[in-house]
Amino acid sequence: MGGKTGPNPTDRGKRGVKRSVLTDGRGVPLGAVIEGANRNDHKLMRPTLKAIPVRRPKPTRRQPQHLCLDKGFDYDEPRALAAEFGFTLHMRTRGEEIRAERHAHAKARRWVVERTDSWLHRFRSILIRWAKRPANYLALLHFALAIITWRQALPG
Repeated sequence: MGGKTGPNPTDRGKRGVKRSVLTDGRGVPLGAVIEGANRNDHKLMRPTLKAIPVRRPKPTRRQPQHLCLDKGFDYDEPRALAAEFGFTLHMRTRGEEIRAERHAHAKARRWVVERTDSWLHRFRSILIRWAKRPANYLALLHFALAIITWRQALPG
């Protein structure tokens, strides 16, 4: 299948690819990397944060920058990386259950990434990897992310 693939533990050991995509609060993609499907999510955190093509403004006390992660990142390394990059970390710990109450003033956090994944799955060449070379697949991924960003920038 080409480079940057590995056995997918959830698909009978078939080779697959893992996409790590960083989005803003509206689901607009900011950076992406690919790796074999057998890599842990937290191992891709540093390359994903470094994949942002523009310089981030420094977080301030009045405007902190938040990083929302799921339970797959519940390790010491992602916590240290979030502090190193100046992010305020939002992450459920393993074993913590979702509380039933919702706060009206709280912004949505995790579902915006899931929505971006759903938008990516509309692109057939991203959903099913046909490209043999990792550079070709990454180029298709960036092209799809550019289209998603363009659609989010359009009014209406």
